[in-house]
Amino acid sequence: MKRARILALLLGLLGIQLSWFIAPAYACGCGAMLPDPAGRIAVSDEQSVLRWDGRQEQIVMRLTVNGDARHAAWIMPVPHRATVRLGDPALFDQLAGAIAPVHRTRYHFWPRNGDWPFDDDDTAGDAAPPPAAGAVGVVGRQTLGPFDVARLTATDPAALDHWLRSHGFTFPARLKAALRPYVDQHWEYVAVRLAPKAKGTPLRGALEPLRLAFAADHPVYPMRLSRLASLPQTLGLYVLAAHRMQTRTTIGGLPPEILFAGRLDTGKGALGELAAGTPYLTALTQRFPYPDRISGDHELRRAPADTPVRQVIHDDELRRIGGIPAWVLTVGGGLLLVVAAVAVVVVRHSRRPVTPPPPVQPPSPVTPETPVG
Repeated sequence: MKRARILALLLGLLGIQLSWFIAPAYACGCGAMLPDPAGRIAVSDEQSVLRWDGRQEQIVMRLTVNGDARHAAWIMPVPHRATVRLGDPALFDQLAGAIAPVHRTRYHFWPRNGDWPFDDDDTAGDAAPPPAAGAVGVVGRQTLGPFDVARLTATDPAALDHWLRSHGFTFPARLKAALRPYVDQHWEYVAVRLAPKAKGTPLRGALEPLRLAFAADHPVYPMRLSRLASLPQTLGLYVLAAHRMQTRTTIGGLPPEILFAGRLDTGKGALGELAAGTPYLTALTQRFPYPDRISGDHELRRAPADTPVRQVIHDDELRRIGGIPAWVLTVGGGLLLVVAAVAVVVVRHSRRPVTPPPPVQPPSPVTPETPVG
């Protein structure tokens, strides 16, 4: 009986831990991700680009999802009327190349692990005016690739909840309270419903990017809905502007880390098109170990200086001369010099003339004593 209770307890704990791993991600940095009730979905990677030219803001976001959900949706608040269209997937590959760390060789004199004679055979591999109270206004609805996009206005979270449910959007009850600050500020909403191209196929992999554009007197990245997440969140954000940018506060997360800051040589392609007029790129990442502490949206401002930042990866290499480790030549040469000096001293010593010892003088004759009579 005792063993059965212990086994039941262990299975219960295991079930709780598994539920943590496969729990649906109701929120991500871009807004709220909402799977269908019978499925689970998790955002394994989120990449977002925010472009601000002083008057208009654009956000291009791409999500990589995993799970068994066959339909999902998310909702993203925006401060002003937004237009929505598909983005170019090549943008994120070009951004990754632009901020890639530079490799620099750093030489060391003395051998380290992996250098001769300490090497071994093992090799290591090396994110319009508001309608009447309680009403929901449909600004527009469009189909973009696999996305059903609805642009909405609302002054009551309950009315928004009713509209989304009646039009096939799943909407957790606890999201209504989180939307209240946006309702009070008369923000609008972009609701996106998506489904795989092949019916019955779970949503997996990278989704097509979406590109939103709206008027903005200062850049803002909506993050408030991420406080509903049950797991730690990570924000990865590229910011394109005329100068280096920084967040005003941490909004409840760890201090953001700047991965890259610098001016781009804008050219052709998706990145060149988007960066035209806003050539300064700031790439940052931030972790939110406790999402419920997220206090608001990220507001960005100009940094005090356009100081460039770029990650540098040092490739340590043993210094060699003519293919031979410098320490071998130095130490070996030093030993040779010592041996040579000793040899010279020995040779010189062997060639030095030997002074013969002085001749031995014969003993003086002894005079016999005269006896005293």
